Amino acid sequence: MNTKNLMLMALLVSVGAALYLVIPGYGEGMKPDFMLTMMFIGIFLFPDVKSVFLLGATTGVLSGIFTSFPGGFIPNIIDKFITAFIVFAVIALLRKAANHIIVSTIIACCGTLLSGTIFLSVAIFVIGAKVPFGLLFVTVVLPAIAMNGIVFFIIYPIIQTLLKRTSFKTALSNSN
Repeated sequence: MNTKNLMLMALLVSVGAALYLVIPGYGEGMKPDFMLTMMFIGIFLFPDVKSVFLLGATTGVLSGIFTSFPGGFIPNIIDKFITAFIVFAVIALLRKAANHIIVSTIIACCGTLLSGTIFLSVAIFVIGAKVPFGLLFVTVVLPAIAMNGIVFFIIYPIIQTLLKRTSFKTALSNSN
């Protein structure tokens, strides 16, 4: 892991945080988590355990700090960390297929589904939040899947193109 890669991962997480802060909330102030989308892009670009650990941890902590969900700090850390490693495992299993934009977008959507499910489950069962799982799943998680999928589908190819023109060493430069 070199400084350039760390800087790019930090940039992705910070862009996700900035998007999270400027996107207006809906349904009781809930927001889609674009830091999750940037975390997925980071995992696609740097599919190694150290990078996934850093991306999961930093995204979890920042999501927890910025969350508008009552008691959402711990659930955010747990959900991002678990989601990061499961998405990493899926990418590792689907190596070549994961390079296609449709497959990578589906992986990002499934990761968002997993993240939302883990977050709500931890918030309800561990933290003891008194919120209806089904209602929040339908009104927050499902729209977040759609929004994160669209954002991933648009941003990931742009980042791929930009990185192919630079000297960054990512999974993209190894797949050519």
